[in-house]
Amino acid sequence: MTGYVVALTGGIASGKSAVERRFEALGIHAYDADLAARAVVEPGSEALSEIAQAFGPEVLAADGRLDRTAMRQRIFADPTARTTLEGILHPRIRTWLRDAVAADEGPYCILSIPLLVENREHYAWVDRILVVDAPEHVRLDRLTRRDSIEPALAAKMIAAQASHPERLAIADDVIVNDGDESSLDEAVAALDRTYRELAAR
Repeated sequence: MTGYVVALTGGIASGKSAVERRFEALGIHAYDADLAARAVVEPGSEALSEIAQAFGPEVLAADGRLDRTAMRQRIFADPTARTTLEGILHPRIRTWLRDAVAADEGPYCILSIPLLVENREHYAWVDRILVVDAPEHVRLDRLTRRDSIEPALAAKMIAAQASHPERLAIADDVIVNDGDESSLDEAVAALDRTYRELAAR
């Protein structure tokens, strides 16, 4: 089992995935809450059944999987729906992540949690927090292009998450990702050296 766990977080479209890939290229395993969220709602799962009961069959696609676009529209239009969905998913996601960390055998591992600020009390067991930071106008531009959505929806998605000061307040380390992705290489390599040293203590 890995003894040292670094939680990676950042606002939507800040570049968490790009940072995560660079740690993985250095031989570090990253366990992503977004992947866990997909894993726990596979067809036949208890979570998917609960979601269908709570929201109706219209949130299921023709193949029986969760229709993420329909679900996204529901939760951003209705805060109560978001709370209901999180109540179904988050405990299962946390269990999935704890199990993954427990089985890891690397020098340390990365736990990628987009909503870490909002769920900090559930992850008090992590050793360190790395925040990927980018200005809001950069994130807005990335999000509209990446997801092919209107700027108004992108702005609503950004506003639904923790604020910039709230994320920085919990950070042990910060990577600013406001330029070309290749500029992340050096920052990640330096943090990898630091985390290996900390894990070895």
